[in-house]
Amino acid sequence: MSRILVFQHVAAEPLGTLDPLIRRRGHRIRFKNFERHPDTQPNVERYRGLIVLGGPMNVEDHTHREHLLTEMRAIERMLELGRPVLGICLGAQLLAHVLGAPVRRHPTPEVGWHRLQLTDEGKADPVLAPLGDEAPVFQWHHYSFQVPPGAVHLARTDGCEPQAFRHGDNVYGLQFHPEVDQPLIERWLGNAAYLRELVDQGHAADVDRIRAQTVTQVQAMQLQADAIFNRFLDLVGRPQRRHTLPSREWT
Repeated sequence: MSRILVFQHVAAEPLGTLDPLIRRRGHRIRFKNFERHPDTQPNVERYRGLIVLGGPMNVEDHTHREHLLTEMRAIERMLELGRPVLGICLGAQLLAHVLGAPVRRHPTPEVGWHRLQLTDEGKADPVLAPLGDEAPVFQWHHYSFQVPPGAVHLARTDGCEPQAFRHGDNVYGLQFHPEVDQPLIERWLGNAAYLRELVDQGHAADVDRIRAQTVTQVQAMQLQADAIFNRFLDLVGRPQRRHTLPSREWT
């Protein structure tokens, strides 16, 4: 049975819809929760794939959040090993930074539903192609990455040009949040710290508008997200069958 390593930064930003999808395919998940255990030192060589989730911190915070340096070293090692890596939001920014691209504060935060437009390369990409030419996606970020040198630019929005990239054949960075469902979005909209941060930046979220759009948009995004996540998991490979009783899952 193969294992996938997941870097989680805060309890409010879990794997979301990707969690049951991974488990249904027979993979074990090993979480490294840096909010609870900031000094953990993961041995990534034991894992067939790495997923790095989002969080309220930023790449530049590594000066006082040393776990970000730990994560970047782990990402670098997975790249050296040639194993699949998926970065979402902060995870994509950490990945882009490791690959030599700048990560900076975005002029205007993207929060809520935005229309994602795939580049020609994105439309032909083996993982992102199920999104079609355009797709509604959920966003929550005020920093953004540039596409790393040698990587392929896969998607954009009107407000943020670099939304997705592929490095090599099995490494993906996504600025948007395809893993969210309606309860998780509601959790973020009810997070006073998240909303206060937006107000402090002069870009308060229209919570009622986001809720209304979620009702009409989230189901379509979830179907497309399942398709792209399944294609990424194809890169990880099929779990090896075991003839013993099922083991308990890692948590």
